[in-house]
Amino acid sequence: MKKKDISDMLFKDIYPLYIQKVERKGHTKSEVDEIIYWLTGYDETGLNEQLTKESTLTQFFNAEPHLNDNAKFIKGSICGIRVEEIKDPLVQKIRYLDKLIDELAHNKAIDKILRTS
Repeated sequence: MKKKDISDMLFKDIYPLYIQKVERKGHTKSEVDEIIYWLTGYDETGLNEQLTKESTLTQFFNAEPHLNDNAKFIKGSICGIRVEEIKDPLVQKIRYLDKLIDELAHNKAIDKILRTS
C-alpha cells in the first residue's frame, strides 16, 4: 500500500483531531478556529465550506484567502523538523498550522500563538 502524502489528506479528517488534541488540554474548538482564521484568512463561512467540500490539505491551503503576514514568525520544531527550514511552501503552511495547534495544546497564551504581542 502506498503511503499517503500529508497534502492529500482531507482537511475534514484532520480538523477534528486538532479539536480533540486541544480539548484534552482544556481548550476549545473556537480557539482552534481562531488560529485557523488568523493563519489562513478564512472566516467561519469559508472554513465550513472547506469542510463541506471535503478539501484536501492542498486544496484547503491553495484556496486560503490570505496567509497571515506574521506566519513568518512561527518558529520551532514539529515532528522533529524546524518549520522555518521547510522548503516546500505547502508543507510549511501545513506544519505552521500543526505548530500553532501544538502551542495551544501546550497552554501557550493565544496572543503569543497569534504573534500579536
